Amino acid sequence: MQQNKWRSATAENIYKNHPDHQVRSAGTAPSARIKISEKLIIWADLIFAMEKKHKQRIIERFPEETYEKEIITLNIPDEYQYMDEELIEELNAKVADYL
Repeated sequence: MQQNKWRSATAENIYKNHPDHQVRSAGTAPSARIKISEKLIIWADLIFAMEKKHKQRIIERFPEETYEKEIITLNIPDEYQYMDEELIEELNAKVADYL
């Protein structure tokens, strides 16, 4: 388990200079590099979760803040290194319809 070190950090890095969107990444594990917070959820218009368990954790921990938020599960397994070419391709394919 990488705790916001590879998948989310890769996603933030590849979209950080997007002309139409601001992005932030955060993990759901207590040991995450950057932890999901009430402030980040309120800030976000759209939330992407890498796995179903991440979406469940976010909703359970922040039920009021997520009540009217759209949370999309990308179903990207924790099997990639940071900035892995296959991970970048998978991220681009799965978020294309939303950005």
